[in-house]
Amino acid sequence: MSTLSSQITTRDGVSLYWREWGQGAPVLFVHSWALQSRMWDYQFAALGDRMRCLAFDRRGHGRSDCPPTGYDYDTLADDLADVINTLDLRELTLVGHSMGGSEIVRYLTRHGSSRVKRIALIAPVLPYLTKTADNPLGVPEEKFEMVRALWQNDFPKWIVDNTPPFFIPETSEQMMQWGARLLMETSVPVAIECNRAVTCTDFRAELPKIDVPTLLIHGTKDASVPIDLAGSPTAALIPHCTFKVYEGAPHGLMYTHAEQLHADLCAFVGV
Repeated sequence: MSTLSSQITTRDGVSLYWREWGQGAPVLFVHSWALQSRMWDYQFAALGDRMRCLAFDRRGHGRSDCPPTGYDYDTLADDLADVINTLDLRELTLVGHSMGGSEIVRYLTRHGSSRVKRIALIAPVLPYLTKTADNPLGVPEEKFEMVRALWQNDFPKWIVDNTPPFFIPETSEQMMQWGARLLMETSVPVAIECNRAVTCTDFRAELPKIDVPTLLIHGTKDASVPIDLAGSPTAALIPHCTFKVYEGAPHGLMYTHAEQLHADLCAFVGV
């Protein structure tokens, strides 16, 4: 592996774009499904005077390469390991939103926590989203397939229709349009494959193995992944977990409840 400018080459030859802002304790932000590192712009701007903020574009997203394979959590966790090892990050705080939180969990159970001091999971899509006999609160798989079929026909329309619930009514039209544009930059096949990983992967056996302090934040108005399906059962499975519930917060709480989130992250990191 090698680092050239703002690109990291993974063990299987995929080039990943990364960036950083600020100085201090290293904090690596892992982005959501179908977004990219730019989604963390407001965290970089607010927190860069207190911590070294880093982020990268998942394979198939943003400025990273878009290979035809590798969108399962094992491969994505190995990509995360390549980023951490190449940049030689230690005493690291990992912060993941939505799908990014799952990548962090798989990284810890696959690669260990020797470089990680703590993790923060924001609106996670854990522990398991699909309905089964032993997971009655999950969503039937056929509903997920219906949504993926819609994406194959008109992904931009689905994004526009589902952007308002990601935010709150007070969010500006311009902010919502910005978020929608970032989503539209992701290719449909990549979005579909990543969503299969999100909906079909069961993390219930892995979460009790997390051995670092964990901050979990979820909003009561999360329309994408309701708190009763994700945040509450996930917090119950993780040892040493601090669970913070944001009243009225949607899935995009890093924008709608930014000041509250930033204060909690700073307290958690100790800066």
